[in-house]
Amino acid sequence: MIAKLSGRLDETGEDWAIVDVQGVGYLVHCSTKTLAAMGEVGEACTIHTDLQVSENDMRLLGFAESAERDWFRLLTTVQGVGSKVALAILSALSTGEVRDACAGGDAATVARAQGVGPKLASRIVNELKDKAGGLPGGGIAGVAGVAVPKGGASADAVSALENLGFKPAVAAQAVARAQSELGEDAKEGDLIRVALKKAAG
Repeated sequence: MIAKLSGRLDETGEDWAIVDVQGVGYLVHCSTKTLAAMGEVGEACTIHTDLQVSENDMRLLGFAESAERDWFRLLTTVQGVGSKVALAILSALSTGEVRDACAGGDAATVARAQGVGPKLASRIVNELKDKAGGLPGGGIAGVAGVAVPKGGASADAVSALENLGFKPAVAAQAVARAQSELGEDAKEGDLIRVALKKAAG
């Protein structure tokens, strides 16, 4: 099984990236947080991977850190949660937020993810409540140590930039840089203002 790739970021899309490893391009499907953490096209990158093989498909999933991959694997053990839904959850929430939501039975937080309704969110937290404590959580380190937005004002700012037409990975990276500049207590409006300059630049 392919467990990790180290190479050059060749191309990115809304939920995927191509990593060039010595001339071979690997298509990996990723959360928006992982895409933001991978850096700019042309830069060196390392990504943890999980290979999923089904009857008519082979898909490589990419993660910025092993904790995110562990949570992806755990989420996909829940009935009704495929790779697309699991990545949507990990795009909307940090691993720490997923852990805390499951441990606390907070289905509403999980339901913030695109494509996750109240019933599925309840099933996820109920099934993973006892397993949540055994997995690590926390934000994914971004480019040059910049933390990717984990929630609250920063998550709202990312959403605002996406609504303005920026790709999720670009929006997340710009807000992460803005938060690094303004501090953890920055307000949504200030984050959006600074992030817009960084995204446009």
